[in-house]
Amino acid sequence: MSEHLLEPELHEETGHEFQRRHRHGVQDRLVLSELAPDAVIDHLDADDNPVELITFGTVRETCPKCKEAHLKLVLRQRRVRLAHLFCAECQSCFDAHYANGASALTI
Repeated sequence: MSEHLLEPELHEETGHEFQRRHRHGVQDRLVLSELAPDAVIDHLDADDNPVELITFGTVRETCPKCKEAHLKLVLRQRRVRLAHLFCAECQSCFDAHYANGASALTI
């Protein structure tokens, strides 16, 4: 599986760099690790029927694999073993953690 380091987004507003309220350091950057879908989702049937999942919103991070879609947050539920970020475009699953190894998906 692959890992991707996400750089903070830079915003420009009327020619001036937009400053965020809080400064984020290297330790605050997210690292996305691709997960095998079978490791996070229970597939009860061997057929190709789609698995219905409840997503809990779209996050600002885009998929590092297809570079198009914003990722969706999927929390643990009946058929989901691990909370993860999901790309609906390429159907990839990602774990998100900080550079120090702490999970970004833990409440």
